[in-house]
Amino acid sequence: MRGWRRGRGIQDVRRARGMMAQLGAIASIICAIGGASLFASVHKIEEGHTGVYYRGGALLTTTSNPGFHLMMPFITSFKSVQTTLQTDEVKNVPCGTSGGVMIYFDRIEVVNFLVPSAVYDIVRNFTADYDKALIFNKVHHELNQFCSVHSLQEVYIGLFDQIDENLKLTLQEDLTNMAPGLIIQAVRVTKPNIPESIRRNYEMMEAEKTKLLVSAQTQKVVEKEAETERKRAVIEAEKVAQVAEIKFSQKVMEKETEKRISEIEDGAFLAKMRARADAEFYTAQRMAQANQLKLTPEYLQLMKFKAIAANSKIYFGSDIPQMFVDSGTSSSKASAAMDVLAEQILDLD
Repeated sequence: MRGWRRGRGIQDVRRARGMMAQLGAIASIICAIGGASLFASVHKIEEGHTGVYYRGGALLTTTSNPGFHLMMPFITSFKSVQTTLQTDEVKNVPCGTSGGVMIYFDRIEVVNFLVPSAVYDIVRNFTADYDKALIFNKVHHELNQFCSVHSLQEVYIGLFDQIDENLKLTLQEDLTNMAPGLIIQAVRVTKPNIPESIRRNYEMMEAEKTKLLVSAQTQKVVEKEAETERKRAVIEAEKVAQVAEIKFSQKVMEKETEKRISEIEDGAFLAKMRARADAEFYTAQRMAQANQLKLTPEYLQLMKFKAIAANSKIYFGSDIPQMFVDSGTSSSKASAAMDVLAEQILDLD
């Protein structure tokens, strides 16, 4: 009896231990599932991105900003959508020109960014891979449209510098209508690959153009040198003319100065002579006035006697000897002298 009880107790212990082991395993499984669920529910959104959520394949209206977030595990999934500048590269785009030549653009870079407020609408309409429909496919379409209406010469050389800007404007115009909030910042298009034979012809043409440009530049240099020489000659001639004009002006000024000096000297001399004449006239006038005061009958009688007294010989009588006076010339001279003396006396009166 004791042995049977002992065996039953051992079995109970073993059964209890088994149950404890099962409970521990279940607890471990529950903890593992809980940890996995917690791990699956926690996710991170990087800076410059916006999170969008799907549940059962349906897009939820909830979006999230950068940081850690929680979601329902195993049922809800998320995708991170970049909202900063990004560059999409469209490679190996075939393009047929209006002349039927097939060319290929190796790489086209489209720099774009998505406004955070427009993330939900664009993802709802074009999925999280919106750039495939809105950028990659549009670039293929627009490039083929451009090539189909232009020749190889225009696409490869003539209008190649306008492809970037035209493609940017066309893409932005379509995106403004289809997907507002997606902004095209810039478009860079590489030189297309063309058939080798045509490329060699273009290289030869470019070489000839280079020669033509060199010749044109050489001609411009020669023309510029000739123009420089002509301007130098004109400047020299103008300088000589200006110097001659200055010298002529100097001579004119010298002559005018000499003329003015001569006029001043003549005026001074004239004034001096006038002053002298006025002085002589005044002196003569005063002497005449003095003589008028002196010419009295008594004074004239006195002067007469003085003149007679000055002669060394005096002859008295009615006849003067002929030996002293010439009958012809001498008598006339004496009479003339007497007449002059009489006139002077009258003038003095």
